[in-house]
Amino acid sequence: MGVKAMRLPSVILWGDSIGRGIDFDSARGRYAVMRENFEKVLRRRGVIDIDNRSRFGATVVDGLKDYEASGLREGTILLEYGGNDCNMPWDQVSADPSRLYEAATPLRVFEETLAKFVRLIKERGGRPLLVTPPPLVAERFVPWVSQGLNEGAIRSYLGDEQHVYRWHERYANAVRRVAENLRCGLVDLRDRLLAEADYPALVGVDGMHISEQGHAVIADALEELLPALL
Repeated sequence: MGVKAMRLPSVILWGDSIGRGIDFDSARGRYAVMRENFEKVLRRRGVIDIDNRSRFGATVVDGLKDYEASGLREGTILLEYGGNDCNMPWDQVSADPSRLYEAATPLRVFEETLAKFVRLIKERGGRPLLVTPPPLVAERFVPWVSQGLNEGAIRSYLGDEQHVYRWHERYANAVRRVAENLRCGLVDLRDRLLAEADYPALVGVDGMHISEQGHAVIADALEELLPALL
């Protein structure tokens, strides 16, 4: 009689391109799902099975709409948003850096929507876990988003290059606040990556997506943290 295969614990992941495991593929000149992203590593190790609902370019507003339409109820649900939410209309900034611009999802709206997302998951009988967005590498990110635009105007708008890092950090802090206020689990991915000796090596050429080396760190972090959270 054969031995029955042990079923892996499972989670559902709603997020953006970080959650999908996408980075810029320089050889192909486009963004693509990596061969060795954290999801594939964890499944191969027999740690966890991920039902991945992440979408490239998704904001928390997009994610909430997708979740509402899905009808999903029970289960452990990871929410990984912030990177696209905090992004600015760089083409408009380039054209006129004298004005003030809103992020794709203003910070207050981001925090309120994430809290609404968490409450809905709980109402449906699920268990929400929040994930902080990984850190940017500003000195790569600014030239990347300035391609084909007026980089000088964008830098003038920012004031200093690291402004984008600090702006991005505020969205990570909002994730932490929601987790604390609504008493749900937190995977502080940002802190884990920053704890590495050379975190810029874990970030891709665009300064925002995570490299294959970084995905190995993410897999290690989730393998360590998820059992206690589950």
